[in-house]
Amino acid sequence: MKILKELNPKSIPVSFFMRDAQIVAQALLGKVIKHHYEGRWLMCRIIETEAYYLKDRASHASLGYTHSRRALFAKPGTMYMYYARGGDSLNFSCLGDGNAVLIKSAYPVLAALKDHSSLEAMQQNNPAPDGSRRPVNKLCSGQTLLCKSMGLKVPEWNNKQMDPRRLHLVDDTYVPASIIRTTRLGINPERDPHLPYRFIDLEYANYCTRNPLRVRNWRINRDYTILKP
Repeated sequence: MKILKELNPKSIPVSFFMRDAQIVAQALLGKVIKHHYEGRWLMCRIIETEAYYLKDRASHASLGYTHSRRALFAKPGTMYMYYARGGDSLNFSCLGDGNAVLIKSAYPVLAALKDHSSLEAMQQNNPAPDGSRRPVNKLCSGQTLLCKSMGLKVPEWNNKQMDPRRLHLVDDTYVPASIIRTTRLGINPERDPHLPYRFIDLEYANYCTRNPLRVRNWRINRDYTILKP
């Protein structure tokens, strides 16, 4: 089981998001989402992200401003949540109208190895299809699984800024040694599926939504690249 590297990690300031979406998408890898849910802190380390831009045909913002998408046009660090495949998804706005980063997957972490109450809460939030406990490495291995395990809901958090008392991001000094850069998932063939805007912490690649290293016939420097932060 993974635990925080620092007992009292520092909160991520709003200025963190005042950068290009791809820079933020990479910088978010390794950061920890903390959500105070039903009396305890639930936590997960971000291991996979996707960047989106206003002029990117795959982005929600490209469809124009609406009340439900207003967070994408709000100040950097604003949460944009929406429903996808029957579940909730979490994004953060970045520098420039319509630019944002989708939190694609994460991995649960504990404050201390002996503290399993938060992990049990996440498993109760997101049981396996047969009702049994979902394995730890599967709790947040997708954007909707992540939100379900963490208790994050669209009505509560869409168009909101982070609140250190309830929901925020922290930096416990963990930094990925290597980052996989590849194409995003589930993009319509007519909406720029070739753009390499997905980023994965190489150490956690086995727990992301789709590991590029295991896709048949995919090759390094053609279908994905390895970056050093």
